[in-house]
Amino acid sequence: MIFGEVPLDEAEGAILAHSMPALKDGQPHRIAKGTVLTADHLRDLAAAGRDHVVVAQLGGDDVEENAAALELAQSLVPDADRQGLRISGAGAGRVNLYATTPGVAVMDVTAIDALNAVHPMITLATVPQYHRCDDGGMVATIKIIAYGVPRAALAQAAAAGRAALRIAPPRYATATLIESQVGGSAPAAKGRDAMAGRLARLNMTLTDRVICDHTPQALAAAIERAEGAFVLVLTASATSDPDDVAPQALRVAGGQVAAFGMPVDPGNLLFFGRIGVKPVIGLPGCARSPALNGADWVLERLVCGLDLDQSDISAMGVGGLLKEIPTRPRPRVTPKS
Repeated sequence: MIFGEVPLDEAEGAILAHSMPALKDGQPHRIAKGTVLTADHLRDLAAAGRDHVVVAQLGGDDVEENAAALELAQSLVPDADRQGLRISGAGAGRVNLYATTPGVAVMDVTAIDALNAVHPMITLATVPQYHRCDDGGMVATIKIIAYGVPRAALAQAAAAGRAALRIAPPRYATATLIESQVGGSAPAAKGRDAMAGRLARLNMTLTDRVICDHTPQALAAAIERAEGAFVLVLTASATSDPDDVAPQALRVAGGQVAAFGMPVDPGNLLFFGRIGVKPVIGLPGCARSPALNGADWVLERLVCGLDLDQSDISAMGVGGLLKEIPTRPRPRVTPKS
C-alpha cells in the first residue's frame, strides 16, 4: 500500500485518508475519510481550493480493510454455532465478535499472540481469558488499522488465529444453596438473593431453600440430599481451615475437597470439590454481596464445565486484588507501622 499526498489529478480511485471539506454546487459538505475518490469528489475538492490530498492506494497484493477484517473473522470463527459466537458486519476496518450464549470466554492465548505479532496493522483485542460473557455481549474486536494490508500477512494471521476463541456455555441448569445457622437464627435472605442473581446470568435457577445447623453432620446430610445439579454451601461462620466444619461435612457426605483458599480478595475463604458428579463450592462470606469476588471466578468456570484444581486457583493471584466493597465487615486496612 502507498500512503501519502498526491495531486488531485492522480487521486481518482484512491482512498481518502482524512475527512476533507468540499464544495458541491456552491454548498459546503465533507467527504469522509475512507471514501474511494471519484471524479465528482475531485471536482468538489478542487472547488474548495484543494490541489493535493492525502490518500492510500492499494497495490495488487493488498486486501481492503473491511474485506480483510471479515476474512480474519471467518478464520477465527469457522463454526459459529459450536463456538457460540456471531460475526458482525464490517465498517472502517472493524469487525466485532459477539457471544450468542451466556458463558465463559475460552481462548488460545498463544494463537492470539501469534496473530497479533504478524503485522502491526492487523489486530485482535479480546476480553480477558475466562471472562464471563452475556448473550449478545462483545467478546472481541478485529481492527485493520490501515486501509489495506498485504494478502500474505493476512493469510498468515488468519492461519495463526484459526478457531482461537469460543464461549463455553453453562452445563448445569439448577443449583442447591445450603445455608447453615448457629443458635437457631435463620440466615438473612440477602445471601440467597445475591447467589440467585449470579446464577440467573448463567441461565441457572436455585432449588428450594435449604437451611441446616452449622455442624458437619447436618451439613453432610444436606449435601447428600441436595436436589440441584450443582451444590453451593454458605455457612453462618467463616470457613478458616481445610478441616473446618463445611469441608469436613463434604468429606463426611462421601465427597472430596479439591482445593481450599485462594489468592483473591475478597474471596480468600473458599473451597471446592465434588460429591459424585456434582460440583460443590464452599462460598466465602463475601458471596452474600452481589459485588465481584473470587467465588465468581470459580463458580463461572465450574458451571461452564471447565476443570479447576489447586494450581489453577494459585495462579489467580495476579489481578486477584479486587475492589473494596463497603459491606465487608473487615476492610483491607492494617495498622500503620
